[in-house]
Amino acid sequence: MRPDPTTPTANDAELLDAARRGDEHAYEQLVGGHRAELHAHCYRMLGSVPDAEDALQEALLGAWRGLPRFEGRSSLRSWLYTIATNACLKAIERRPKRVLPIDYGPAADPHDGPAEPLLESVWVEPYPDAKLGLEDGFAGPEARYEQRESVELAFIAALQHLPARQRAVLILREVLGFSAREVAEALATTSVSVDSALQRARKTVDERLPEQSQQATLRSLGDVALRELVGRYVDAWEQGDVDAVVAMLAEDAVLAMPPIPTWYGGREAVAAFLRSRPLAGRRRWRLVPVSASGQVAFGHYIWDGTRETFKAHGVNVLTLHGARIAEITAFLTPETFGRFGLPGEIQG
Repeated sequence: MRPDPTTPTANDAELLDAARRGDEHAYEQLVGGHRAELHAHCYRMLGSVPDAEDALQEALLGAWRGLPRFEGRSSLRSWLYTIATNACLKAIERRPKRVLPIDYGPAADPHDGPAEPLLESVWVEPYPDAKLGLEDGFAGPEARYEQRESVELAFIAALQHLPARQRAVLILREVLGFSAREVAEALATTSVSVDSALQRARKTVDERLPEQSQQATLRSLGDVALRELVGRYVDAWEQGDVDAVVAMLAEDAVLAMPPIPTWYGGREAVAAFLRSRPLAGRRRWRLVPVSASGQVAFGHYIWDGTRETFKAHGVNVLTLHGARIAEITAFLTPETFGRFGLPGEIQG
């Protein structure tokens, strides 16, 4: 875990005293360095960027109100994580779990066309890790998952299958590296209960995760091969070359399009959909590479002949298996482009 001594520094102590006296600027300085990691924590718990933002705001407001009661027996960071975790647990009680289309229903026939989008918020969303400052590597020596690995789509989707408190335990122990004692204090339980919950959570998550994370896959590919893959993918889409896209797919490739519940499984089914819909020759595309959920991703723009510009269409996140594309998850939510630092439209 990054340095955060239980005993505050002199400057932190001054800020803490000022914040307790009602100095909001001092409070912002005090918690500002923790904001990004707390946001990522809330996202892991909830699978949604807007839900994470709401939970974080609730937590920071609760911390501000509770600051006079903070006695410094734990570090400020641990105290903030306790408040944020419990804000997330309350949020989970109020809404259904989030999933990816492959967990929502069976694969569809590409000749039937996609279903209508679901209006309710049931989908896992991509995380703008670069824009929000998510760091590389592990949060601490006891962590089992890297920070970017812990926002990958497969990991977030697996977490959503856990009961809320098991989810909290696994994230706090395996992602953030807190001790069983610290987690027990945060959740008002015992270390024995934490260890038991962690064992059950590990079993569920391990059963759902692929053998290799996307971080390990990206490292094994190397920068040169990755740039070549990204370039080929961009060129294939922008040239409307279905065969070139299909040639990059794994045999068991999957294409999903939340908030549309429809998804297609297998290279042939994905190819049939691409030929009949997005790459049928009637549309022009522009792709802008971005980083989403620690994975290769692109902002997809579609040509608008009326405005004579390319307008935001969706953020496509790729899951790689070696040098092949195993999954294309096309989040057809153009309103989220701003989170990734992408404009709503680009000139042709």
